[in-house]
Amino acid sequence: MSSDDRLRQLVLEAATLSSTASALGWDQETYLPEKGYDWRARQLAWLSGRHHETVTSQAWGDTLSEAMDRAPDDERSLGNLREMKRRFDRATCLPTALVERATELSSRAKHAWAAARRDSDFAAYAPFLRELLEVSREKAERWGYPDEPYDALLETYEPGTTSAALDTLFRPLGESLSRIAEEAIERSRRRGLELPPGPYPQAAQMAFNAAVAQSIGFDLEAGRIDTTTHPFCTRLGPTDVRLTTRYNEDDFTSSLFGVMHEAGHGLYEQGLSPEDFGMPAGDSASLGIHESQSRLWENHVGRSRGFWQHWLPVAVGHFPQLAPLSLDDFLAIIHRSDRGFIRVDADEATYDLHILLRFDLERRLFRSELSVEDVPAAWNEAFHASFGTRPPNDTLGCLQDIHWSMGGFGYFPTYTLGNLNASQLFGAALGCPEVATATESADYAPLLAWLRENVHQPGATRTPAGIIRGATGSEPAAEAHLRHLRARYLA
Repeated sequence: MSSDDRLRQLVLEAATLSSTASALGWDQETYLPEKGYDWRARQLAWLSGRHHETVTSQAWGDTLSEAMDRAPDDERSLGNLREMKRRFDRATCLPTALVERATELSSRAKHAWAAARRDSDFAAYAPFLRELLEVSREKAERWGYPDEPYDALLETYEPGTTSAALDTLFRPLGESLSRIAEEAIERSRRRGLELPPGPYPQAAQMAFNAAVAQSIGFDLEAGRIDTTTHPFCTRLGPTDVRLTTRYNEDDFTSSLFGVMHEAGHGLYEQGLSPEDFGMPAGDSASLGIHESQSRLWENHVGRSRGFWQHWLPVAVGHFPQLAPLSLDDFLAIIHRSDRGFIRVDADEATYDLHILLRFDLERRLFRSELSVEDVPAAWNEAFHASFGTRPPNDTLGCLQDIHWSMGGFGYFPTYTLGNLNASQLFGAALGCPEVATATESADYAPLLAWLRENVHQPGATRTPAGIIRGATGSEPAAEAHLRHLRARYLA
């Protein structure tokens, strides 16, 4: 057997283990009965240990070295092997026992978080958060970092970035966003438009959401949409991508934009090479690239005039109370801006302020400048500084997100990177006349084809910055996103 064949065999073994764990994780967040959580935590810990042993084995390292020694001459193969080596080097820094501990802890912590969020009881969740921080700090020390421990965690989600680089990007961005948000909120207040009262029946929302997801290209024969506490997308196999959302019968747009967001992730996953499943060539480049896809479809498409020219009459068929609304009034409603507490429901003008808050708190936690018991107060103070109000309880404050219970420290900044990337990519795509013309008529096949070629198909064989440069001809930057926000909210 050649080294290429041996490597593919090992990759398939590792991918089978990780995708099995993903299937169990999806079930945990959707249908697992209350008494099944303890055993599920043990199952996931065992699978993560076996996966880690596979991808850090002597056989894996030797076979990868042999493949790299032959120095393939095409860019895709070189990029694939380079990223495999980066991942191997990071994986071998961690002992299997630590990986298993982190996985079991996360599974238990997510269950504890859901209960704490329901009851607004941060004290019940705090012991899990302390241990999650301890595990993440140990990982950071084992990986190493250029400046601060948080850098090592960022590398997990956004290879090549650092806290200092993000700080340089985010600090001036925050000042511009605050000014845009303040004016957008005031304009929305003056208009005073609200969505007509519900109910918007869940069954009707499910039918409408599925039709929209299919229309933008999501393949429901290779995926499905389910219900959960915190919306997410996961890939369980080369042709199995699962989306989830949550429903509010007072506001159908909450689940709709949730589905469009997760469908953006799903379109990326369905656009990756199934033949390379388990390899970087068949994997996403980073969360900042992944979030660019979700935010592009949710905001640049889903909140556009062309989209609703087509879909508002269809929505009226599902929700008759929308019939009296003009297109302009409906657009004003979905473009309204306010000082809401919940990140996932935030409008575009205020969304990134939610992320900058989390970025700052996470850095303070890992610099030991903030203790776990002080998180609620620090959160509320930071929220007041950005939005002028304080969350009335921790459910609407520091307990609203699942990410910390996942051990996902360093994840939040990728949402803002995704917004910046989405604006830059969408602008570049509209530079193609075929894409621009079709998009105005709510035909998104040319846009999806452009994204497939320029963003999806490279997988992780290019760096995140390399994907943006290749697709747009420019370095990643904030200007396109700020132009988009000003045009939508201030024009």
